[in-house]
Parts: sequence; structure tokens; C-alpha cells
Amino acid sequence: QVQLVESGGGLVQAGGSLRLSCAASGRTFSSYVMGWFRQAPGKEREFVAAISWSGRNTYYADSVKGRFTISRDNAKNTVYLQMNSLKPEDTAVYYCAADRRVMDTIATVKYEYDYWGQGTQVTVSS
Repeated sequence: QVQLVESGGGLVQAGGSLRLSCAASGRTFSSYVMGWFRQAPGKEREFVAAISWSGRNTYYADSVKGRFTISRDNAKNTVYLQMNSLKPEDTAVYYCAADRRVMDTIATVKYEYDYWGQGTQVTVSS
């Protein structure tokens, strides 16, 4: 069982930056692939970024590639999402997700993840 708590959301102007954090409970964090998803009002939850348990493999949605960076610190049981050059269309609730893996792989589909945080609101003003 893993519990996830996101933080770092807020209100920022277009072009600004935010760093989201997701703190995980449990002793086996390093065995979990971690992902960030987001959901805007009236829209489906969509994939943003993912990182394998070693940190060697990352994957991004085309909409955030080159602007967002996912990273993890297994010693701190934490995954991060650095968001730069934010746009109004990045406004959403951002969710952290985890799934235990045997292999050092990536997961990009929300149904692959077993554990979810409560979300943190990111609002980008124009």
C-alpha cells in the first residue's frame, strides 16, 4: 500500500514556473513507476509525464515536452514535476500516481496505476 500526497500547486502567470512534489509513504518506493496526470474542468484525466523506478527512463506528453521535467529522489520517497513556461492551457488539477513494477519500465495509461494522490490545483493566468 502506498499513500501519495502532492504539494506545490498554486496560481502563476503565463510564462512562469512551478515545481510540484509528491511524497510517498512506504518502504518500497524505489520499486514503483511514478506518473503525473492532470484533469481540467469538463475534461478527461490525461497523462503528463512518467518516470521509471530507477529514474533512467522518462516519458512526456507532447503538450509538455521541453517545458516540464519529471524527476525522483528515492532516498526521500519523492517525485517532482518541474513546470516551466507555463501556459493557461496547463491549468488543471495535477495528480501523482504510482504502480509497483518488477521491471524498470514506464507507464503512460491511467489504468496502469493502482495508487493516486488527492491532487493539487495549478492555475495559470494569461
